[in-house]
Amino acid sequence: MRRVTAERMQVAKQTVPHFYLQIECAADALVQLRQRVNAADAESKLSVTDLVIRGTALALRRVPEANSSFADGVLRIFRICDVAVAVNTSNGLITPIIRRADEKDVRTISAELRALIARARAGRLRPEEYSGGTFTISNLGMEGIGMLLPIVNPPQSCILGVGAIAEQPVVRDGQVGVGLRMSCTLAADHRAIDGATGARFLAEFRRVIEEPARLLAGVVSRRGAQ
Repeated sequence: MRRVTAERMQVAKQTVPHFYLQIECAADALVQLRQRVNAADAESKLSVTDLVIRGTALALRRVPEANSSFADGVLRIFRICDVAVAVNTSNGLITPIIRRADEKDVRTISAELRALIARARAGRLRPEEYSGGTFTISNLGMEGIGMLLPIVNPPQSCILGVGAIAEQPVVRDGQVGVGLRMSCTLAADHRAIDGATGARFLAEFRRVIEEPARLLAGVVSRRGAQ
């Protein structure tokens, strides 16, 4: 796995024209929502990653150009949001996939992700569970990392790096206070999307994270989309 990862990352960094966009999200409401939901159901607690996956899927609906791939000179834009999540195992990184994440509520996403992570760390993932994603998330916030610049996972055109939620000085109405902030960095393939598209995706993602009640809203099915 280490060899395959090394080869893929080397090819990605050498052949994909990366660009990076970074945005700060106010996370106070997100943290409060997570605490409230988890207090009501201690048996199946939501993680920040669960909420980020759901938020990413909703943002990709609004900016489908970021849900794309570039390979063999062909650009593909997907209507299905198959969100891969970077998971560290004893043998290296692997990216299990939440299929049709935009069609699933956050509880379903959470349960699927827990099961995928357990199988990944036990070395029992099937190839179809980690192949063919349309967008990737790498969250190192739980390790205390404030910001990361991830490497695109070809042929996907985008990967979102998520940092830790931390207290920071915040200016509101000319007054300095303390607020929770989460740094997110989009790494993108400039052959597939441009900076303006990446900025629109991050703006949509931040809007969902800062209005997190949308993460618990009902899901509109897209069965039959390709």
